[in-house]
Amino acid sequence: MQNTKTEYGSYQRMPVVLPEMEELLPSLSAEQFSALESDILENGCYAPVIVNEDMVIIDGHNRFRICEKHGLPFRMLVFSFADLLEAKQWALDTQKGRRNLDKWELGKIALKLKPDIEARARRNMSAGGGNQKSEDAKSGLATLPNPISTVDTRKELADTVGLGERTMGKVMQIDEHAPAAVKEALDKKELSINQGYNLTRQLQEVPEEQREQAAIAAVEIEKAKKEIRRKDAEIDQRSRIAGLFCKAFEKAVLLEPTEENVRIWVECTRMTPEEMEDTVRESEKLAEIFAKVARIIREQIIPSDWRGAGRGAGNAETEEQPEKGEHDECE
Repeated sequence: MQNTKTEYGSYQRMPVVLPEMEELLPSLSAEQFSALESDILENGCYAPVIVNEDMVIIDGHNRFRICEKHGLPFRMLVFSFADLLEAKQWALDTQKGRRNLDKWELGKIALKLKPDIEARARRNMSAGGGNQKSEDAKSGLATLPNPISTVDTRKELADTVGLGERTMGKVMQIDEHAPAAVKEALDKKELSINQGYNLTRQLQEVPEEQREQAAIAAVEIEKAKKEIRRKDAEIDQRSRIAGLFCKAFEKAVLLEPTEENVRIWVECTRMTPEEMEDTVRESEKLAEIFAKVARIIREQIIPSDWRGAGRGAGNAETEEQPEKGEHDECE
């Protein structure tokens, strides 16, 4: 890849949109596209569209589409690539830093490069006297019971998108063998690659005519397990926060900040003047924290607390009580 330093304005040349380049990466979400469009409408298209020497857009399809839609001018920089595969790899490297792509999305992008990589490998093998590997090894699609065998194509695909070779192998297995329900769940980020891969292996034991329905049920079970784990994590977090407050108050109420006690503390710890100044600032900060806690309890929690509702009317005992465990983080 080389920047030729050649630049064109949209009034001089028109770029070419190649579908396999435009569809290489996942589309922007509606929100992302709208934000980019608003920025370009307000500030102009300040980032150039990157094209190759045939004027094919390599990077900047969304900017081009927005400028075309609104009749806005844009610049194009010409980069030289050895072939379209190198251009795709460069575009991917450039965009990976801008997009929050997960491993499944990266794996799917790699699979789009598979025909180009295999074609280049065949050319290299022809130049080097042929290939000794089997077709199964070249494809990376070994049988499911042994799906992690080493293959050149898989390694190159993994390296191209920055995935581990084993992860890339699992993506290839899912792409080849998984029912539609599993792939859809991965696209929606409802399953991890490992979960999708394990389900794919398990579903191979199910008769083909029942596999899709079994996949739907299996995905729902995995989603339910994920929700249980999320709720457990939320409970753990609530318990941790409650524990911190309990410990802080338990220690704070033990203090009797009389002048004599504070003087004893300062003298016994041999505080320097600088340390005393730091202690003053920290004490004032702590006072602000506890005062804020008091305000939140007094102004926001007490008015809405079920335990205080209706007490003035003498009917607190008839108030509906929450389920056991609903307020028991400190217990």
